[in-house]
Amino acid sequence: MFVFAQETSVANQYIAELRDVRQQTDRLRFRHNLQRLGELTAYEISRTLAYQNGSVQTPLATAATQTLLQQPVLAPIMRAGLPFHQGFLHVFDRADNAFVGAYRSSAQAIKEGDFEIEMEYISSPDLSGRTLILIDPMLATGRSLEKSYHALLRYGIPAQTHIAAAFASPEGIRFVRDRMPQCHLWLGAIDSHLNDHFYIVPGLGDAGDLAYGEKV
Repeated sequence: MFVFAQETSVANQYIAELRDVRQQTDRLRFRHNLQRLGELTAYEISRTLAYQNGSVQTPLATAATQTLLQQPVLAPIMRAGLPFHQGFLHVFDRADNAFVGAYRSSAQAIKEGDFEIEMEYISSPDLSGRTLILIDPMLATGRSLEKSYHALLRYGIPAQTHIAAAFASPEGIRFVRDRMPQCHLWLGAIDSHLNDHFYIVPGLGDAGDLAYGEKV
């Protein structure tokens, strides 16, 4: 498991700005910080992938190169995952993409401490033998990630799966490790706990609402 907050880097500046209520009113900057954190996370994941040797002709000579052996498949969990996903696209600019529309059931059910994960949209290329990267900025309970992952398996079994989240709860991490032990975790920060409404504390609030506006 990789956690940016456990090391010293500019990622911690982006994380601080994402949390800051004084800056959250600027939706453009909020989305941009998620995007920048996505770029850094994608770079770290890229260091674990397989590469092939090759060469390229420059104006002066031939240079040795290393390029990705296979492009990954990026799978954002909409809608909160979209700006985070854009950062991954900047790094893996030739990647294939899957899309999953998964969300918690009614607000009332959440208040009562019981909710289901609804899924109304999914599309994906063939995942057989590929590297799959699930992209969701908030790993809260882990239930939406688990449901999305198992729904994607109908398109093939990946060779490896990575989960990228900006913020995670200990409860969500335990859930994912228990239900999806084969997945590798890449996190911005691990926070204290989930509150009664299943929001990460201290977290940052609702990432989708902060990026795109409140939903009814």
